[in-house]
Amino acid sequence: MTHHLLASSPETVHWGWFDSALPPSITIQSGDRVKVQTVSGGPANLPGDGFYVPPELLAIHDKSPRRLPGHILTGPIAVEGAEPGDVLEVRILDIQLRQDWGYMFMRPLAGALPNDFSEGHQIIVKLDRERLIGRMPWGTELVLRPFFGVMGVAPPPAWGGISSIQPRAHGGNIDNKELIPGSTLYLPVHASGGLLSVGDGHGVQGDGEVCMTAIETALEGSFEIILRKDLKLDYPRAETPTHRIAMGMDPDLDNAARDALRRMLDWTVETTGLPKHHAFMLMSLAADVRVTQLVNEHKGIHVMLPKSALVIPAAA
Repeated sequence: MTHHLLASSPETVHWGWFDSALPPSITIQSGDRVKVQTVSGGPANLPGDGFYVPPELLAIHDKSPRRLPGHILTGPIAVEGAEPGDVLEVRILDIQLRQDWGYMFMRPLAGALPNDFSEGHQIIVKLDRERLIGRMPWGTELVLRPFFGVMGVAPPPAWGGISSIQPRAHGGNIDNKELIPGSTLYLPVHASGGLLSVGDGHGVQGDGEVCMTAIETALEGSFEIILRKDLKLDYPRAETPTHRIAMGMDPDLDNAARDALRRMLDWTVETTGLPKHHAFMLMSLAADVRVTQLVNEHKGIHVMLPKSALVIPAAA
């Protein structure tokens, strides 16, 4: 196992888009570990005096092209031997804050209530890296639970360059708050090398991300990346130590829910041998259908099923 560091810089980020034509910032072997540094936000999101701003963020603002609206992503990371039809198993080992502030904003015609606000607003949230607390401008303190909003591979080459805003079959802007250390994300490979990119650091977020942002901030994450040629997936899925997570993303929330439920149903049948109707009944009792986010044009649903519910005792 080799350990790599992928720092964020104008040379190692792409701002706003995914594209299978992007050259890798680094190439690793299956099973290697990578520490990835990320930054977040444009010039309008800077906090002013009194806060630490990673110097590379200013260099990225100055030098990095922004082809499409979206996020500053560090990568891509190519995995030697990864080809379309394979899967990248991304084990999230550790996530740390890189700065003492984050920002939030909202604007008219966006978020889960697009017609309820006539003006945009932005706030800066102070982050206590020792206590893992975010202090809102009005004094409320929230316990931080950092995770990466965007984790995705390159899309199929036929898609060309796509915005990082909409989550799709390549992953991307999933905004799933369960993807913290100890969890694993499985991403189907669509282009040679896989080309994993990471960004959109979040200090904390509720399910739904209703105002359009979480606490957006700079993070450093450590990942173990394993090439799985024995696993066939057509859509991202995840696991925590206690749960399986199936996902659906679609402009229509009902369609996203149906897709996520069908994926969890198939996953359950494949691994338990239960008849499909029994697996569906089990899901009705033990699975939780959660709204991942409502704000990325393609809305997200994730279905969480406890692994304990998948244990079937041997016949007496």
